[in-house]
Amino acid sequence: MQYSSIKNKITHYLLLTVGTGILAFGLFNIHEQSQITEGGVLGVILLLNHWFKISPSISGIIIDLSCYLLGWKLFGSQFLKNALFASFSFSLWYSVWEKAGYMLPNFSNNPIIASILGALFVGISVGIVIRQGGAAGGDDVLALAISKAVKCKISQAYLVTDIIILLLSLSYIPFSKIFYSLITVILSSFIIDKVQSMGSKSTLQMA
Repeated sequence: MQYSSIKNKITHYLLLTVGTGILAFGLFNIHEQSQITEGGVLGVILLLNHWFKISPSISGIIIDLSCYLLGWKLFGSQFLKNALFASFSFSLWYSVWEKAGYMLPNFSNNPIIASILGALFVGISVGIVIRQGGAAGGDDVLALAISKAVKCKISQAYLVTDIIILLLSLSYIPFSKIFYSLITVILSSFIIDKVQSMGSKSTLQMA
């Protein structure tokens, strides 16, 4: 029983690490390079990076910690523990990808490809993290909080926060690219909803 418990914990944190690694890779190689922004706090991170040159590895932690206080109040200490681990893991991964440099082509001239690939990276990675009872960023906490408060699906909660940030992103991204960003957030919200609800493990449940 003890061996099984240790194995489950290792698997749990490994999945959180893999999920945040995929997310950081996608944001750096797809979103930042092609200017296909995300909504929610992820979009705020990219916006701060563009206007103030603040690395997501720094702004991500600051914003996330504030949002996680809300998550702790709503979902308890275990959620906070998972979310903090995911936040630091994301920042570490993003620093690694920054040092490694771009590893995928620049899809600026193919925004539909960038939007679809971006949605896949975000949807799968965030879905994995939420499925493990954590949050990959503050926007996940907000989406979960909205979902709990108004009894709606997580995908619907994501869309609300995403659209708000996309409107703010019009300050530095042309409307034509915001259109493709909208494709990204719609697809990623759908994928997150599907990934986190797969199997018998429910959101905010931790092995």
